[in-house]
Amino acid sequence: MKKHNFSAGPSILPQAVFEKASKAVLNFEDSGLSILEISHRSKEFLNVIEKARALALEIAGLDDSYEVLFLHGGASTQFLSVPYNLLEKKAAYIDTGTWSNKALKEAQLFGNVEIIASSKADGYKYIPKNFSIPSDADYLHVTTNNTIYGTQFHHIPETNIPLVADMSSDIFSRDIDYSKFSLIYAGSQKNLGASGSTMVLVKKAILGKVSRKIPSILDYQNQIKNESMFNTPTTFSIYVNLLVLQWIQEKGGVKALEKLNKDKAELLYNEIDRNPLVEGYATKEDRSLMNVSFFLKDQSMQQKFDTLWQNADISGLKGHRNLGGYRASIYNAMPIESVQVLVDVLKELEKKY
Repeated sequence: MKKHNFSAGPSILPQAVFEKASKAVLNFEDSGLSILEISHRSKEFLNVIEKARALALEIAGLDDSYEVLFLHGGASTQFLSVPYNLLEKKAAYIDTGTWSNKALKEAQLFGNVEIIASSKADGYKYIPKNFSIPSDADYLHVTTNNTIYGTQFHHIPETNIPLVADMSSDIFSRDIDYSKFSLIYAGSQKNLGASGSTMVLVKKAILGKVSRKIPSILDYQNQIKNESMFNTPTTFSIYVNLLVLQWIQEKGGVKALEKLNKDKAELLYNEIDRNPLVEGYATKEDRSLMNVSFFLKDQSMQQKFDTLWQNADISGLKGHRNLGGYRASIYNAMPIESVQVLVDVLKELEKKY
């Protein structure tokens, strides 16, 4: 029996993706070869990556003024690739969690970074609202969803400068105007597929404006020129990206997924707010639809609660080491039935103790 996987990443994927990927490992599209061994220059793989690029643009509602890249190194490499390619004089950052803080620290190696807003002093419990965006900044960087603390931007900042976003944990989970962003990057291991690849959506017009020399593998223009194949790409991960993108399309796209994600989040948050034994972490108006962080009010009940959810075949519920408590990651592929299992466990905890 498959467990209810609430892990923050690598995380749950659609069952159909597991089945198609496992078949491709043995025999990819009747080629007599495994997806793990085909050449990245073969027509079979070129077809995979071309389809994945086209689908990503289609799902995002973006035109060909944007390019889609599938790169190595996770979002953490994008923390430095972004300023390498975009920061000439000054960049603006909004600090809303551990990952945004890591991103701005990398950017500080390349130039002046203005932290225009931060919720760090308050434990990253909320998304800052009142801030001014400097018009002379090369770009504004935001992390749209914060996996550890369970907060999310529900209103995208309006700005006349290029807007850059780390969307690793909420990419394609809701219906937003992706054209507001000049660059989006996302590690695959949450809503896009298997760990290994990182997707970048970049407006080509913002590139080529810095005076520094950029290492070839980190140069977006060079990666565009080489169609994400400056070096051997993560072929299997990109194939899984394609399967997940196809699944998103089959589910009805981001509008359909947003409705499902809101239903799942409402179900779980309602129980957390109702149950006298637990409490949510994030400020209510900024709660994430993807990551729900919560605590037991009485820590002496931890062993009892752990036993209950583990006996219910729930996995990956422990909170991040930086915060503690519990975290339920309810990404696109998480069925609402699994969320109901967790809700039932919380109710059982209240009933028994």
